[in-house]
This record gives sequence, C-alpha cells and structure tokens, in this order.
Amino acid sequence: MDIAAYRFKPPKPNYLPHNVEVDEPIVENYNTPMGRADDRENAIFFNKMKRQANEYNIVRPKGYTVSYHANPEMEKHHFGQTHPMKPWRLTLTKSLVSAYGMPFAMDNYNTRAATYEELNSFHASDYLDYLATAAPEDQPRDIDNPDKEVKFNLGGSDCPLFHGLYNYCSMSAGTSVDAARKICNKQSDIAIAWGGGLHHAKRSEASGFCYINDIVLGILQLLRCYPRVLYIDIDVHHGDGVEEAFFSTDRVMTVSFHKYQPEIFFPGTGSLDDNGPKSEHNPGAHHAINVPLNDGITDEQYESLFQNIIGKVNEHFRPSVIALQCGADSLAGDRLGRFNLQVQGHGACVAFCKKLGLPMIIFGGGGYTPRNVARAWAFETSLAIDCQDKINPIIPQHTPWREHFIHDTLFPTLEQILGEPRANRNTQKRLQEIVQHVHEQLRFVSHAPSVQSQIIPPDLGGIRDDVEDRIREENEAKDEGLRKTREEGVGVAMES
Repeated sequence: MDIAAYRFKPPKPNYLPHNVEVDEPIVENYNTPMGRADDRENAIFFNKMKRQANEYNIVRPKGYTVSYHANPEMEKHHFGQTHPMKPWRLTLTKSLVSAYGMPFAMDNYNTRAATYEELNSFHASDYLDYLATAAPEDQPRDIDNPDKEVKFNLGGSDCPLFHGLYNYCSMSAGTSVDAARKICNKQSDIAIAWGGGLHHAKRSEASGFCYINDIVLGILQLLRCYPRVLYIDIDVHHGDGVEEAFFSTDRVMTVSFHKYQPEIFFPGTGSLDDNGPKSEHNPGAHHAINVPLNDGITDEQYESLFQNIIGKVNEHFRPSVIALQCGADSLAGDRLGRFNLQVQGHGACVAFCKKLGLPMIIFGGGGYTPRNVARAWAFETSLAIDCQDKINPIIPQHTPWREHFIHDTLFPTLEQILGEPRANRNTQKRLQEIVQHVHEQLRFVSHAPSVQSQIIPPDLGGIRDDVEDRIREENEAKDEGLRKTREEGVGVAMES
C-alpha cells in the first residue's frame, strides 16, 4: 500500500500565535500533503486489518459488548496552527486502533451530530445561539489587547472562534450522547467515545479549549436509567465543569486526579478540601473528591493512589455506572502536562475500573502530543476488548502515518519520551495525607443516595429515532463489504 496517500498537512492557520508556557513549541510541522486514499488502497488496508485480527486472535470479548463511537468529520476541523488542541489526534488514534484489527471486536458506530435540543438539555439557549451564529475570526481578540472583553469566553486565545465550530461541538457531543444511549439501552457494556471528554465547558461559558460539555450531556442520559453515576477524571487538569454541573446532587460523585498549582496552572481549582457544598443539608456535600498532584508523579504512585481511592469510593458510593474521562495530557511528554505517567500507568486506571464490572463510558479529553494520545487511547481500547496481551507492542508496519509515532513501539520508555524524567515532587507522606483525607470524606457518604435530582429534561426520543433511522438506512446501503466480513466470522471467537 502507498502510505503517501495517508500523509497529513494541517489546514491554513486561522489565527496568530499566542503565548503558552511550555518547554517546546506547541505545534509539530507536518510538511507532506494529506491525500485521500482511493478505493483500492482502502481495500488493501482493510484486508491487512483482517489479517492482523486473525493473526493475533482479536475477537469479541466473552460475556460483554464493547462499542466504539466516532464521527470522522470531527477530524477535519482545526483550532488554529498554534493552538494546542489538534483534532488530528483522533485520526492518529483511529489509524492505530484499525491497524491492530480492533474494530472487528467491537460494535462500531458512525455517530450523528447532537441536535440543538440535545445540547440545550444542559447548555443555555443564549449561549448555544451565539455559538451557532458567531462568525469565525482570523485571530483571537486578546492577541493585541489582553484585557479585551469576549462574550461567553468565546473568541480568546483558549477558545477561538474557528471555522465550523458549532458543527465540531455538535459532533463531539454526539459521540458521547450516543455512547450513553447505547449503555442505557443495554446495547453496550463499555462504550468508547474518544471524541468527547471536554470537561471544562460550563452551562453558559466556554473554557479551556472546551465549548460543549459532552460529559455532562452523557451523564444526564445515564441518570435517566441509573440511580448513581461515578465520574472519574484522569486528565492533568481539574474536571471543573463536570463537578460544577452536578455540585448539588448525591446521584453523581465526581473524582478528579489532576495537577494542582493554582497560581500558574489552569484552571486553578480542585484543592484537596474542595469536596462539594459546605452545607451538610445540601445533598451534594462530600460528593466531589479532588486529588491534587504535583509534577513528576510516576506510574507506580498513580496506580496505587487510583486503586486505593476508587476502590474506597466504589465501596461507599456504590455506583450503578461509571463515566471515565481519560485525558491523555497526564502522560509524560505532553505539551502542557508535567507528569511522568506512561501508557501502561494511564491504562491501569481503565483496567481497574473495568474490573469493577459496571457499565462504563470511556471518554477522551485533553492530550496535546498526538502520538502519545493515540498510543494511550489505542492501548485502552485493547484493554476494553480484552486483547491487551495479544497485540504486538511494535506498531504494525501498515499503520497509516506510522512515521509520526517516531518510536516504533506502543510503550516508549521515559528516556525515549523525555530524555530525563521530570523531578518527582510527590512525597509519599503527601500521598498518604490525600488518601486519609478522601477516606475521611467518604465516611459521610450514604450507602444508598437518593434517586431524586434536579429536573432532568425528557429524552428526545422522537427526534433521536427519526434521525438515527435515516442514518442507519444510509449506512446499511453502503455497508455491503461489512456484511460480507461478518459472514466471514472475522472478530468472532471460534468454538474449541
């Protein structure tokens, strides 16, 4: 196969550089043009996927169903040449997941964009109207004047008004809402939505590269069918938008593991003592758990901390379903993050949550070095379908854009990633204090939280069914090749 057809060049930048304090430039330069593979090249790649799946016995997991939710149109959008957020990381993730043959072990959904009404189930109408109608701008308004006012926090350096913004947000939200619905309908036990996870957006405000809080929309769906939702966030930044949205309910517990240095690190919230409303009369009291961390935390420390805290949370809160945000900016070598986590340590969190045996949505999130994001999310997809021990740690030769991974392994060492690991500023004494504080908070959590909550909008079933029926008919008309593959039994365990 001619790999040149899969090479990438970013679109023309839509705004000028802005200042971000990082060790290296934010943008990698991709100097080769992005071509479109023709039908022949796609057929060759598809056959290599099948061979990989058969060679490594990548089959559907026994006893549960995994679904993969994505909208390829998201990948074409661009926040700007110098902006840290690169939707192309989704393309790189898809290329790696596909190259390993993992799609044959999952139900794969090409999701539709969320409707205005669905977005409106959380976000304010005036905010959505502005988001949908604001004209794209060539550069952020705060470039020349840092104090210039921006409406709804839209149009600045962090949340620029780029071309196709509303469509991008709707598609991102659509992946997460679809994942939640498949969980609610019992069509899936683990639903993966790497295009979601944008945890900073507020009801009427964009924040931290996030415009629509797809996680909140997904959790609102889950609350229609499940009494208690456990939200876990392993992004390097505090999951402030989700915590704020469910601040006053005992039906959602939020747990965020993040770097905390309020003077210099966004968003500056999520201290150890921030545990929800201070009034004991508020149902949300003690239902926000924050785990503030310092630079340089290691896989061993993070995994131990995660298992200790989430194990105890599960014991006290007894969730019915898990929403796990897997922001990959907590990995070593991220352009904005400062931890020493590797793909294995990040993935250990997914593995532990899976062992709890609860329905689960796995969201994406931050992650600003695309090759690291793709490695982590591909490995965590393999964990979901229980093939992590089957896949070859050497990235397949037929992987599109393979040269952009730099190292040919799925698990590069810290030395390969950083040269020299960052200084670890997390003492064992401090980590023990965090665990002790969390355990103390959980003593106040009832074993059986109420199922009452603030008003949740009715499910938009009619709108959903009409749109999804039409999309299903269109897809079935195009999926003759997929039908033949199913008949071949690729991805299906053979009888012993």
